[in-house]
Amino acid sequence: MDSGGQRDKQWWRTELLARRAAVTPEARTAEAAALARSVRALLGASTSAEWIGGYIPVGTEPGSLAMLDALRAAGARVLVPVTGPPGPLDWAEYTGAEALRRARYGLLEPDGPRLGPKALGWPRVVLIPALAVDRRGVRLGRGAGYYDRSLPAARPDARLVAVVRDEELVDRLPEQPHDRRMSWALLPFGGLCELDADEPRADR
Repeated sequence: MDSGGQRDKQWWRTELLARRAAVTPEARTAEAAALARSVRALLGASTSAEWIGGYIPVGTEPGSLAMLDALRAAGARVLVPVTGPPGPLDWAEYTGAEALRRARYGLLEPDGPRLGPKALGWPRVVLIPALAVDRRGVRLGRGAGYYDRSLPAARPDARLVAVVRDEELVDRLPEQPHDRRMSWALLPFGGLCELDADEPRADR
């Protein structure tokens, strides 16, 4: 994919969403299964009751519930976002597909208690959906700003992991001063890739 960083975010979103829409169901299923295997690379030697931030994929987002189930099978406790008013995301614990309910906008969310926006400060690792991420850790989301408002609650030493398709790890994306860089990317077939989040920003 052309990774010219001078193109604006809306161009990137339009291009990336069109590419995702063209992915066949068979390829999407294969990528989701690969992510469920790759996600184990995030787990340390001891994961008993350790919190990990995740998300429930919707639409063309990479992954599936199998990715979350793999984390739980290894002993981790998984936080996922739940719907709410505009602002920082609220969170709940994912305890399995049988404990999900249909929410607004056709989303799925746990039927357990809401843990509040500050719960994002618990995990050492947070999986974050993205349309793309570049090698400096600049993440491109859908533009609603939910994660921009939520990530300040994350631990300063948290490993922020953008989950993207292999071709969505690009050389350079446009960056704004408020953007929080990711430290890693998780790819279906490329696995876990460390990003150069310490590279100086262009606005400094």
